[in-house]
Amino acid sequence: MGIVAGLDSSYEYTRIVVCDSDSGAVIRQGYAAHPFEGGTEGGRPTETDPQAWLMSLGEAAAGGVLEGVQAIGVSAQQNGLLALDSGGELVRPALLGNDKRAQAAAADLVDALGGRAAWAQAVGSVPQAAQPVAKLRWLARTEPEAAARTAALMQPHDWLVWQLLGRPARRTTDRGGASGTGYWSAATGAYRPDLVELALGHQVALPDVLGPAEPAGYTPEGLLISAGTGETMAASLGLGIGTGDAVVSLGASGSAFAVHHEALADPSGTITSFADATGMHLPVVHISNAVRVLRGAADLLSTDLEGLSQLALKSTPGSHGLVFLPYLEGERTPALPHTAGTLTGLRRESMKPEHMARAAFEGMLCALADALDVLRGRGVSVQRVFLLGAAAGLPAVQAMAPALFGARVVVPEPADYAALGAARQAAWALGAAHGQLPAHEPPRWQGAAAQIFDAGEEGPVGQAVRQQYVAVREQTHPGAFAV
Repeated sequence: MGIVAGLDSSYEYTRIVVCDSDSGAVIRQGYAAHPFEGGTEGGRPTETDPQAWLMSLGEAAAGGVLEGVQAIGVSAQQNGLLALDSGGELVRPALLGNDKRAQAAAADLVDALGGRAAWAQAVGSVPQAAQPVAKLRWLARTEPEAAARTAALMQPHDWLVWQLLGRPARRTTDRGGASGTGYWSAATGAYRPDLVELALGHQVALPDVLGPAEPAGYTPEGLLISAGTGETMAASLGLGIGTGDAVVSLGASGSAFAVHHEALADPSGTITSFADATGMHLPVVHISNAVRVLRGAADLLSTDLEGLSQLALKSTPGSHGLVFLPYLEGERTPALPHTAGTLTGLRRESMKPEHMARAAFEGMLCALADALDVLRGRGVSVQRVFLLGAAAGLPAVQAMAPALFGARVVVPEPADYAALGAARQAAWALGAAHGQLPAHEPPRWQGAAAQIFDAGEEGPVGQAVRQQYVAVREQTHPGAFAV
């Protein structure tokens, strides 16, 4: 069919991949860092002038990177908020997803609607500080003049698409991006303007929500711009995951999400019900402690992550009786925000570096297995688990995860999966526009190159370790998983 491009605008950079629209083969790539000014959280900006994204895009596309491209898809950081006035100009710098200033505002909103269950029923999620709906409440409380001038709302990928199209009168978004706002329901496919008013104090214009293969528009040169989406949804599309697949993301915190045929309303708020970029759904469960557990254990044992992995593999399943509940920063799943980590089973013979190291890996992976079990408990099929993040390459993670997760584990080779997903969306929209692809099914690109790990004979042993972990968790925090 032709050549397409996907661009991913993250917190720190813009990446562009240019692909053959039929096979997905990467033809060329571009990269540029984001300049930014403003406050930071964990070394990342919390707000910025979005013109920096356009500057970075221009640098990444320099040297003819986009030459011959017929369609562009856009992926961008999730949970950002751009508040525009009636003329389409920003009323303040863009608020980014890692901004935690809206924690009190999120709690206020939960109470204002009548609790967590009311929010979960309304939009499939309970307000968190990162979400746009909480940012609106924060804006109304702390910057009332800017809030009063706000006439329209966009997210980062919406704004970039709008800019690429020359700022047309119609503003658009996609299901995936809309599902993370806190004022659009993946279950009903509709906005809840009353929740915007609850947060901000007045009504505003919201972008039209496009279907997965629907173009956002065309540039004057005839270049198709697809709907765009959030980075999680784009990465899922780039990985090619489908029903029966789950993704576990290993950052400082962690998450587990899976492709499912319906939105899941969870009264406890443990599951957040996102939509994906294909017409399906991505229920996600977050945990507060993942790689930070390994880094803490590595510091304790005066080593690094690779050294911790080597130590752990010198121990045996069950860590010689040590069980580590890794709730170092409190925990989100189960909901124990004020708790701390727990190490049990200490005996003289177990107090060795290798056993401590293995207990850290087993604790982290069992906590992620808990998140997967929350999804399974709601009927979500989990046959394969894709592991993402730098820690997915650690031999100890690869050795232990299949048995503890009770599933085949796939570790994809490092790649710009969000940008690839954006390019695949562009190819889909281009093919559908020309009548060469159905609107209900994306192009079949070659799957990600990956390593495959099975539990094999370790499966029953892994499940015994899980049972030991669950027994300690229930004894220490009885009823915590009554979700």
